[in-house]
Amino acid sequence: MDNDYFSIDAILAENQKIQCTFKVDVPDMGHLGGGSDRDIKALTKVPIPIWLAYIVLYSDWADFNIPAPFGPRVRNALKAEPRSVKLSALVGAGGLWYGFGKMIMDILSEEQANGMSEVLTQTFRGRLTEVIDQAQHFATLGPAGGASSDAAQFREGLDVTERELFSLVQDSAKRTKLWFEGNDRARR
Repeated sequence: MDNDYFSIDAILAENQKIQCTFKVDVPDMGHLGGGSDRDIKALTKVPIPIWLAYIVLYSDWADFNIPAPFGPRVRNALKAEPRSVKLSALVGAGGLWYGFGKMIMDILSEEQANGMSEVLTQTFRGRLTEVIDQAQHFATLGPAGGASSDAAQFREGLDVTERELFSLVQDSAKRTKLWFEGNDRARR
């Protein structure tokens, strides 16, 4: 995912909220927490979008904890078997798990960011073969036999990036099959 200003995926990933614990009182900003308080008091936990969190964290007004989709429980599940984790269910906005992880990396220390990068990379690598295999499998089956519902069910658990890859591979497999069948007829 690119960090382009006009990228819809980047906009959606930046809109994900992270829990920030404020270190200082912030006057006239109580509306950020969605409550009726006028001010944000020190030690108040407020979920704010990551685009706003950059400002709050770099101004040293608050701290944050790594969100649950990247916490120890999910990391352990991904280490055990990355293909079994339904990434789309971990974050909202259509399953932008990789994009949200990239945004989190941008605000972490170098050491923590390297650890997060390792998790994102290993997860993608661990799931890549399955995504490609399933895309090719469903492409060769065609519309018959309920394959489209099975393909939709498989795609449901994928991140947006993986869904795009799935569609590209599936389209490529279909085109390759058509090309091969067209060349086979010409040889007869």
